[in-house]
Amino acid sequence: MNTWGVARKWKEMCEQGKNLDCINELYSENVVSKEMPGMPGENITGKQNVWNKNKEWLENVEEFHYSSISAPLVAGNHFSSKMHFDLTFKDRGRQQMEEIAVFEVKDGKITSEQFLYSME
Repeated sequence: MNTWGVARKWKEMCEQGKNLDCINELYSENVVSKEMPGMPGENITGKQNVWNKNKEWLENVEEFHYSSISAPLVAGNHFSSKMHFDLTFKDRGRQQMEEIAVFEVKDGKITSEQFLYSME
């Protein structure tokens, strides 16, 4: 699958709430995941560790009030998407989040992801 195909499949699966299945299907075994400096899970390597990070995050969500994922923007073997969420977390209450996610694709698999967002 080329970068466009991976990007479309990633968006489709995330919009359907199949985030963990998405990692299983689209991510490479050696994927690298980066959050903003100082955040929990700032740098994680390996598909299982990224899967665990996402599972923990999803389990902490009490309610999804709203979510949107923009159409992916593809350049070469990278794609990005803007995400907006209005969520209630079990441990910190309701929050609105906006972030840009940037992905690298090699051999039809996501090899890196980085999330950029405000630290307010």
